[in-house]
Amino acid sequence: MSFTNYKIDRSELEFILKKINFNIKKLGKPAHHTPIRNINYIKDNERILFDINYNHIMGHYKKNSMKEMITLEKAGPRDRLYFNPKKTTAGIVTCGGLCPGLNDVIRALVMQLYYQYNVKKILGFRYGYQGIFKDSTIKPLLLTPKDVEPIHNLGGTLLGSSRGSSDPVEIVDGLKSHNIDILFTIGGDGTIRGSIDTEDEISKQGLNISLVNIPKTIDNDIPFISRSFGFQTAFSEAVKSIRCAHNEARGAPNGIGMVKVMGRESGFIAAQTELAHKDVNYVLVPEIEFDLEGPDGLFSELEKRLKR
Repeated sequence: MSFTNYKIDRSELEFILKKINFNIKKLGKPAHHTPIRNINYIKDNERILFDINYNHIMGHYKKNSMKEMITLEKAGPRDRLYFNPKKTTAGIVTCGGLCPGLNDVIRALVMQLYYQYNVKKILGFRYGYQGIFKDSTIKPLLLTPKDVEPIHNLGGTLLGSSRGSSDPVEIVDGLKSHNIDILFTIGGDGTIRGSIDTEDEISKQGLNISLVNIPKTIDNDIPFISRSFGFQTAFSEAVKSIRCAHNEARGAPNGIGMVKVMGRESGFIAAQTELAHKDVNYVLVPEIEFDLEGPDGLFSELEKRLKR
């Protein structure tokens, strides 16, 4: 599990998690058989434990009941669907900064919807949430497998992207005008906040529109998942910079190479880059406090290292 703040202890973490509602909203009774065949379906009541540590589970079991365990709904194909695939219109939008793998996700969504679920009308909204607006001059793309077949070899996003907040009322009006049943949003913090606001407006208007967010962050700073898409590419590219800096530093007396990588408030890229390239001597990450000055600071340790 990935957490951006390692300073909270386990009891605090469990208290926070118990306050979160992990139940996924349901639009209604699933009345349509899935087109997918010859597969092991997941039942709606199947759950997975948030904490899989045996000692933690047994300790919790002795003090409480298993019903109080923190669990998540198990993902996977169901044998019945709420939407009729033949009449379903799906939408896809990418928002925020660019990230390696965006086109891979778009391609996978279109292929899965079209071939596995028989959803033939898939709209790609261009340049973020504003492309959904009812009065937008930028019309959506009708996506087919032929359109997306080669895009995983290209950078960026086929649909384009944009930053900034958008009015959820305008987004919902746009979804209604395009008869969208399911909208897939691909984006990070701002996109997710926009999705939440849009879902609130959907519920307020009593509409049956499903909203699915696919988290996009190179930083890998999302709880409950081990690796976000784009993360591996990020630290793989960072390794090249480390190699160059290391060679440069070794070629000069008292040579020092310093490489700064992205990560907002998390050090996953920095830590993973070091693990992938063993020539790094010091890794500074925001999760662990460090000093630059003083007898135990980085500068003092660096000086000792150079003298050795």
